[in-house]
Order: sequence, then structure tokens, then C-alpha cells
Amino acid sequence: MEIYYDRDSNPEVLKGKTIAVIGYGSQGHAHANNLRDSGYDVIIGLRKGGSSWKKAEDAGFTVLPTGEAVARADVVMVLVPDEIMGDLYREEIAPSLKSGSYLAFAHGFNIHFGQIVPPSDVNVFMVAPKGPGHLVRHQYKIGAGVPSLMAIHQDPSGDTKDVALAYACGIGAGKAGIIETTFREETETDLFGEQVVLCGGVTALIQTAFEVLVEAGYSPEMAYFECLHELKLIVDLIYEGGISNMRYSVSNTAQYGDLTRGPRVINGAVKEEMKRILEEVQSGQFAREWILENRAGRPVFNALTKRGEEHLIEEVGKKLRAMMPWLQKEKLVDREKN
Repeated sequence: MEIYYDRDSNPEVLKGKTIAVIGYGSQGHAHANNLRDSGYDVIIGLRKGGSSWKKAEDAGFTVLPTGEAVARADVVMVLVPDEIMGDLYREEIAPSLKSGSYLAFAHGFNIHFGQIVPPSDVNVFMVAPKGPGHLVRHQYKIGAGVPSLMAIHQDPSGDTKDVALAYACGIGAGKAGIIETTFREETETDLFGEQVVLCGGVTALIQTAFEVLVEAGYSPEMAYFECLHELKLIVDLIYEGGISNMRYSVSNTAQYGDLTRGPRVINGAVKEEMKRILEEVQSGQFAREWILENRAGRPVFNALTKRGEEHLIEEVGKKLRAMMPWLQKEKLVDREKN
């Protein structure tokens, strides 16, 4: 596995090129601001009148309808949600793409599952930060970076890797490490990780443990602290030095409970279910399901989201977080700005 840093990149390959960032959400605002601060010419492509248009203008960017931005650009980074990207590409991006230009993504979903098929005379690469956009921006502002993945899908010009490296370093990734991979590997591992650990696994574990305590008669406040609030303390220790680092830091009692009870919760049956989920990702079953869900107006997505928002843990958490005003300082997510 190849890992690259700022020293491996030639920033000059992007000088004189116009970079169009399509989308100004979490990743879009981070990429655009970081690239501009790195000295590159950046414009923003958005749907006219969309909610992000004013945010991008207020940040000092030239904002254009998507097709116009693509027509002006040498490098086009598409940072809109997976579920709308295919239609946006066919309707507004593809007609304006220039031969020899560079089409980029921060996730391989639409390329890997065939929702976007670029022409053979267009260079295609991926730069995928391993963290949310708000963290990408925060780390850049303090002189650090978020590790990123890089992949090349098409290279008719012969220099796509150089452009991708310069782009990755432009958003700060070269300070942390840029790992070379493939669209397939990034897409399938990303979806699997989100579903069984980072989002799906963690939230289901938190909610279920919270419910067990509350149903046993313990106060929701105590259940919140034990099952959600203190999770950050443990994750920070793991993030800093791995699982063994966390076990070194916690009490012997906690470590013994970890070693003996953890495998009872995440047991063989759970591992088999994880394997089934991975098969759904690899086969394209999940991708087809998600595409059809959006075409139907997201009935399952909306219902499950609403159910999650109405869970008791959300009500209790809102009350308890109001008692901890320091949590609001240096927020990564500010919905008014990003």
C-alpha cells in the first residue's frame, strides 16, 4: 500500500487550472475553502436558488449554475449526495465536460455501481477524506489534516495521479497521509464500515443498551451518560493509540468486563450478520435498494429517521447537553454556515 505526503506532491500541476466544486455541503465547503486557502482558483457549482447558494456567496466564492461551472472548469469535483449524483451528472455535468478535463469524486459509489460512466477522454480520480467535511476544514485551519484515500479510474492525459495528489494536498491530506486504493475497495469498505460499525452498529448498540437500562428501572439520565456521553472518552483513547491504549487507560474492572462480556454482545451470530451485510454491499444489492428508495420518495428512510429523532435518548440528551455549554464551543457543525 502506497502512502503519500506533501513532499510527494507537485502543487504546480493545479496552478492555472480552475477547480469547480459541485456542491457546498459538509465536504463541499471544506474542499472549496481549503483549496482556495492553498492558493488555487476555485468556483462553486450549485442549483440556482438552492439553500447553499447564499452560504457559498457569503464565503466569497463565485457561484454559478452547475453546468456553467463545469464548462469553465479544468477540474470538477462532484460533492453532492450519492442519491442525486447520477441524475445531476447526466443532466448538467456531462453536457458541459471538456475533453481532457478531470472529473473527481470523494466517494466511489456512483462510478463503482455504474450510475456514472464518464467518456473515455476524461480523466477520473477520487480523493476521499476519512472524516466528515467539517473536520476536514477544522484540521486544515489548525495546520493539520485528515488522512485521505486516492484512486485513479481513468487516465487518458497520463498525469491524473499528479493532479489527484496535488488536490489531496490542497485540502490538507498531505499532512496526515494519502493512501492509494481503488474505487471498488473504497466504496465497498466505506459502505460496510458505515453500516456495521461507524453509524449503524454504534447507534443501534447505544440505543439498545439505553433501552435495556431504562426498561430495568434506571433513570434515563444515568442511561444516557453510561451508554452515550462517555462513549467519546473511550473512542478518543482508541483513536489516539488503538484498542490496547484504551484498555491500558481504563480500570482493571472495566478491562475485565470488556474482555469477557464484549464477545457475548458481538458474538458469532453478529459476525455472520456482518458477513451478510458485506455480501449485500459487494453484490450491489444495497446500492440498488438505496437508488430505488430515493426514486420512491424515501418512505423507509423518512420513517426510520423520524423514529430515531423521537427516541427517548434524543429528548434526554438535548436536556443534558444544555447543562454542558462547553460542548457548543468550537463546534464542528454549524448549520447556518456549513
